[in-house]
Amino acid sequence: MRNIFHLKENAGEEAPPEIYGWRPYGLAVAASWASAMYGYDSAFIGGTLSLPSFQKTFGLAGASAATKANLSSNIVSTFQGGAFFGCAIGFFVAERFGRRLAIMSSAVVFILGAILQMIGRLDLLYAGRAFTGLGVGASAMILPIYVSECSPALIRGRLVGTFEIMLQIALVFGFWVNYGVNQNVEPTDKQWHIPVAIQFVPAGLLILSMIPMIESPRWLVSKGRMEQARKSLSWVRNLPEDHPFLVQEMSIIEMAVNSELESTSSDRNWRQIAKELLQKGVRGRIALGCGLVAFQNFTGINAINYYSPSIFTSIGYTGTSTGLLATGIFGIVKMAATILYAGLLIDKVGRRPLLLIGGIGAGTAMFYLAGYSQISGSFVSTPPRDAGANAAVAMVYIYAFFYGFSWNGIPWLMTAEILPTRVRTAGMAFCICVQWLTQFVIVYSLPHMVLAMKYGTFLFYGCCTVLAIAFAYFFVPETKGVQLEDMDLLFGPDVPIFARQARRNYEEHRAARVSIAEGKAETQVDHTEAV
Repeated sequence: MRNIFHLKENAGEEAPPEIYGWRPYGLAVAASWASAMYGYDSAFIGGTLSLPSFQKTFGLAGASAATKANLSSNIVSTFQGGAFFGCAIGFFVAERFGRRLAIMSSAVVFILGAILQMIGRLDLLYAGRAFTGLGVGASAMILPIYVSECSPALIRGRLVGTFEIMLQIALVFGFWVNYGVNQNVEPTDKQWHIPVAIQFVPAGLLILSMIPMIESPRWLVSKGRMEQARKSLSWVRNLPEDHPFLVQEMSIIEMAVNSELESTSSDRNWRQIAKELLQKGVRGRIALGCGLVAFQNFTGINAINYYSPSIFTSIGYTGTSTGLLATGIFGIVKMAATILYAGLLIDKVGRRPLLLIGGIGAGTAMFYLAGYSQISGSFVSTPPRDAGANAAVAMVYIYAFFYGFSWNGIPWLMTAEILPTRVRTAGMAFCICVQWLTQFVIVYSLPHMVLAMKYGTFLFYGCCTVLAIAFAYFFVPETKGVQLEDMDLLFGPDVPIFARQARRNYEEHRAARVSIAEGKAETQVDHTEAV
């Protein structure tokens, strides 16, 4: 029986089977508890806001619609504000002290934030949300970098995809925890304490699981710590340090870092890093990463993640339990699509086709929701639970499916893999700061958009998805199977910015390299036979 998870290597780039063992997968899972922190926090807060006990404790019960919109916006968006600054701080920590220590430190900050949220005062709730945002902002920026720098090229998409799988599992858990406490726990402080306290679980597991893990070999090389880099690479590849494949990979990493140094200068300071980010061949990658993460948010996913009970109310599903139940199913659909993306599609189909297909499906769903809510008047009155309403719910799930295998995880993966080693942390930090900034805009404005624009909210996100499809079609080249050190062939200073031309440039150079390698091999054979 054919193994559907098997991936075919490029001709001339075959690698020892040992490098595809459990170690890179174990490293990816260990680090991805950071994304579980992010996923759970994204999911639980929207449902917790609708719990009767939470509304009573924090002054939401009996408040006007406008007051509730303001309080909900502030409580939710404080997290994004913290994440924005956490991303910037995480850059300095990861660049100075390494990826591993930065990830572990972010978990400590996250735990502090969860403690503050448990106290039950609005000011401390805001502070706690800011601290958990700091922790998630730092770890979510570093995690894809760390995993991509430790991964074999052939399975890099799958391993970085573990980030999204863990995020979605935690997201589903967050949705269903709220449904469970609403159904089974009396509306006392205990009811909202349970979902808030579960934040300690992924943060604690992140710290414990990262203790035995290695530091990124590429970061170590960039700091001149060659011996440690060899040992780290040897462990994650499951090969001895003197193995020819390992020696060759170390040589490629060193050459790439040295080349980047020569193109800038050896005087490494923050002003120099900023200058490197504006270099031709780098600034285009930054623009591409920023475009991907901005469109990731403006397709509307975080609006549904954070305010899903309100979204389901807007299409006619009333009642706390009904909204939470529908939200929980939404999470399961998105999780299934993400597992399909990371386990099967990303390294077989590729990044670019998934962005295009997923965008078309998600955009169609958004336009239907806009049309239904306008025709039924669901934003101003409760519509009947007829075929149109059921189709609207189905469209939310269709949106979750198409988004789940495309724009959900690919922007994180591509932003981490396309940047040069020397500026990967700085470039990723800049792009993810844009991600958190756009996410802040979305989650802060959504309650007000629903009040003012009504069906136009869905129409707005549908139009943004159309723009995202056009952006991916013209500017996002395929990076499936490309070594990190070969990204210059797709995004270098002399490479066209259009996707198809950039990919053609990579294919031509790779074919020439394989041809040269085969020519050398034939020459060596002829020489041996002559002797």
